[in-house]
Amino acid sequence: MHLTLQQMKLFEAVARHRSFTRAAEELFLTQPAVSIQVKRLEDSAGIPLFELVGKRIYLTPAGREMYDACHDVLKRLEALDEEIAAMQGSVRGPLNIAVVTSGKYFMPHLLGAFLHLYPAVQPRLTVTNRARVINRLSNNEDDILIMGQVPEQFDVAAEPFLDNPLVCIAHPDHPLTKEKNISLERLLQERRLTREAGSGTRMAFDRLLAERKLTFEPYMELGSSEAIKQAVMADLGISVLSLHNMRLELAAGLIALLDVDGLPLHRRWYAVHLKSKKLPLVVKTFLDFILENSPHILENWRVNMEARFPLSKAPAKTAAGQRIRKTAPK
Repeated sequence: MHLTLQQMKLFEAVARHRSFTRAAEELFLTQPAVSIQVKRLEDSAGIPLFELVGKRIYLTPAGREMYDACHDVLKRLEALDEEIAAMQGSVRGPLNIAVVTSGKYFMPHLLGAFLHLYPAVQPRLTVTNRARVINRLSNNEDDILIMGQVPEQFDVAAEPFLDNPLVCIAHPDHPLTKEKNISLERLLQERRLTREAGSGTRMAFDRLLAERKLTFEPYMELGSSEAIKQAVMADLGISVLSLHNMRLELAAGLIALLDVDGLPLHRRWYAVHLKSKKLPLVVKTFLDFILENSPHILENWRVNMEARFPLSKAPAKTAAGQRIRKTAPK
């Protein structure tokens, strides 16, 4: 067989994603270009590597053997590149990070600051829900995983690098915004908007309720923090979210914090990896970077953002209670 390195990379990506389209997006190619190269690889092998069942593609037995071989070769070449870079003392090469959905509001800022210092690093940031992050951890797909709760079922190293306060939020016109030290029992009278079951944020708040022997049934489950923020701004209910998720909305006066007994819940963000995993220089450097610099970077970001969106520019209310946007004088 005559295989090119590009064909192996393309095949590995298609096999991993079970999708030509997603592989093309990852490698910044067109879907037809990927299909052509994989077809040439199949012609070289002389046997089908994929089969179509319904609308999904699956690896054939030969395809599974090819995937294992390609994965091994690409990993070995990646390790060789990392070893040479370490010998040279240069920080470069791939950096694969997976982060739970709530982390998408701060992780790009940390990664961007890191890349300013080390532009030769090739980052890949995967944002997904907690269940998929844990699945990626079990398959050893990433160098570092960012999550709020460390999974107990794996032998991992977990480094706390950032505070993660969970706060209760409501529409700025909600009656509870005028109250202090609101009891959890009082919150039970409100409509609760929450993430799906299994979300780290939801699990943390439900644990607090269980400690107080309280139950707070969700009024509505939403699949992302962004959807919850939009629902709160539409005055559909209250919710508990990470403070990092709402800097822009709070600065603009679109969301209000509630003063609730027992909140904020003080949690931490963790950088997680399998203990058995050998970390290359680029990963060690990134880990050291976020451990030392994360609070400072995000505080600067917060200050700069609030300077652009001062509370004085928050929407005002008409006599009818409608929210209007003040226009700047000409």
